[in-house]
Amino acid sequence: MEKDIVDYCLELAKSKKIEYAEARALDTNVENMVIKNGLLDAFAVSKDSGFCVRILADGGLGFASSNKWTKQEAVKVVNLAYKLAKNAKRKDKIKFAEEKAVRTKWDVKQKKKIENVSAEGKIERLMEIDKAIMSQKTNVVARTLVYQSTLTEKYFVNTEGSIISSFVPRIEVTPFGVTIVEGGKMEQLPFKWFGYTGGWEAFEKWKLEEDLTREVQVLQRLLREGKAVKPGKMDLVCGPEVVGIACHESCGHPMEADRILGREMSQAGRSFIYPGGPYWIGTQIGSELVTIIDDPAIENSYGYYLYDDEGIKARPRYLYKKGVINEFLQNRETAAKLGTRSNGASRSINYDREAIVRMANTYLQPGDMTEEEIFEDIKYGIFMNSFTEWNIDDVRFNQRYIGREAYIIEKGELKAPVARPIIETTTKTFWMAVDGVSKKVGFVSAVCGKGDPGQGVPVDTGGPLARLRGVYIK
Repeated sequence: MEKDIVDYCLELAKSKKIEYAEARALDTNVENMVIKNGLLDAFAVSKDSGFCVRILADGGLGFASSNKWTKQEAVKVVNLAYKLAKNAKRKDKIKFAEEKAVRTKWDVKQKKKIENVSAEGKIERLMEIDKAIMSQKTNVVARTLVYQSTLTEKYFVNTEGSIISSFVPRIEVTPFGVTIVEGGKMEQLPFKWFGYTGGWEAFEKWKLEEDLTREVQVLQRLLREGKAVKPGKMDLVCGPEVVGIACHESCGHPMEADRILGREMSQAGRSFIYPGGPYWIGTQIGSELVTIIDDPAIENSYGYYLYDDEGIKARPRYLYKKGVINEFLQNRETAAKLGTRSNGASRSINYDREAIVRMANTYLQPGDMTEEEIFEDIKYGIFMNSFTEWNIDDVRFNQRYIGREAYIIEKGELKAPVARPIIETTTKTFWMAVDGVSKKVGFVSAVCGKGDPGQGVPVDTGGPLARLRGVYIK
């Protein structure tokens, strides 16, 4: 990375009639491996490096980028961003919320550096995980392990005086398509993400062999003993994976301020929250036990960062607080429109993508109940520990979750596994039904898609066990 080129871009932008400008550069090294049915199917190493400029002029916003590290190219990029800003004439002029300059450097430390582990060592580790999947006495007919590591150096400057440098290593393993056939029936683990911001020590934290062996056992038992549930309203206990996807889809996305203001309307829909609508800040959306937080600063989480891509310090965002809509995810543009401050939710996946409003690590705040207390007074219900599929409408209100690992609850005890129970509900109905939350929080990693061109950013979702009363399940 040539930081002098980035600084040069900023000086060129300052020489023009502008309200604001920023330049951002990324240098990323990526390593990918695919283990398919016990064989190395793909191995790729790549490097991507480039810079971008964003300019606010006459109320218009222009963005341009390049991977050519020359001063001549810097001139072209700045001129294009400026031209696009000037040509973006609009009645509702874009403004950015005011922020103080920040000068800092932050790095994510690795206990064991990813780059110090040989390719052979990485392949061997993945093969060990594959063997664990196959160690059970069942007919696993297909399985795939995808490994990816990224080492990202970033440099950000703006006309307000901010200078921020960072280095972030991330590592991800995604088992998917693990398929078991037994007695003429089939069950599948469609996907499961394991993400970590840090080094090779991720494998010690994950305990992948233990986790995936258990997943195979769960699918095997489901094939042998799984029962259908009689449709109707009943009590429901959701595990961290199900709580997490509900937090992400029915709280995180509808609380994105750009979606609320209509920017996502033609791409991924709007939000049930909108200016002048029945839901806004201060509206009750859940029970008092429902506090949903989006926090980028959870150490080693997959969605971890300390400063966003507009140079704003990350902090926990309390989206739903004690069941009430509390604050939106904001960047500087949406914050100015809504008369508030950015809360550090502006993220971009690369130098050739504009930073937009995104989630980081979204979870339900833990309560004060033990896991035993969550179950003990349920006469009859369902425990849905994980899901195989989810669907939600384009305003993030009507939704559907299909269970993977699920069990019947009778008199407080787990009984037979349930084959693919389905929750059909609304955002408000789901969160208002919560009447018990356990103490222990679990997280599941994912990649959240948004934008056009698309951007898939690393995130975590999760929460404790949550007990809901009178939920329709079929």
